[in-house]
Amino acid sequence: MDELIDIVTKDGRPTDKTVLKSEIHSQGFYHNTAHIWFYTKDGQILLAQRAATKTICPLLWDVSVAGHVDAGETIEEAAIRETQEEIGLTISKSDLQKIGVFPCFQSYENGIVDNEFHHTFIVELKVPLVQLKPQLEEVEALKLVSFSEFKNLLEFNQKNHFVASNKSYYKIVLNHILQHK
Repeated sequence: MDELIDIVTKDGRPTDKTVLKSEIHSQGFYHNTAHIWFYTKDGQILLAQRAATKTICPLLWDVSVAGHVDAGETIEEAAIRETQEEIGLTISKSDLQKIGVFPCFQSYENGIVDNEFHHTFIVELKVPLVQLKPQLEEVEALKLVSFSEFKNLLEFNQKNHFVASNKSYYKIVLNHILQHK
């Protein structure tokens, strides 16, 4: 589905213009995304493996839930909607703890220009992993890893486990989770 996305300026301000998602990426327009990182009180982080059909970084492990903010939607509404769509979990605005906005400007060999502002939240995961239902078009698999395993995977990026360009972002997220757990 090619949804409408609001265009923002290079410093993240609204432009009152919208385009199709395909144009956002082919033209390199700046836009917002919602990233939701789930963690457990017993010291684990939920990772999502990107679907094999994804055009960017297929089968690599990444943020628990992520998606574009649709035109006219708030960042929080997008976070709640994407969580429901991608892992079948209902959360509320009060569950979301925003930790920041992280610019991510990258171009890929397939012509995609991704100029995104990751509005990033952490949320305590209060249900067992088996209750989550991955959206097949987006998520190949889900897993929980301990904080120490997450650190080790980041440090050594074993077998291209993660999206390599996001390493410093992942470390910032982990530090925020460690402060809130």
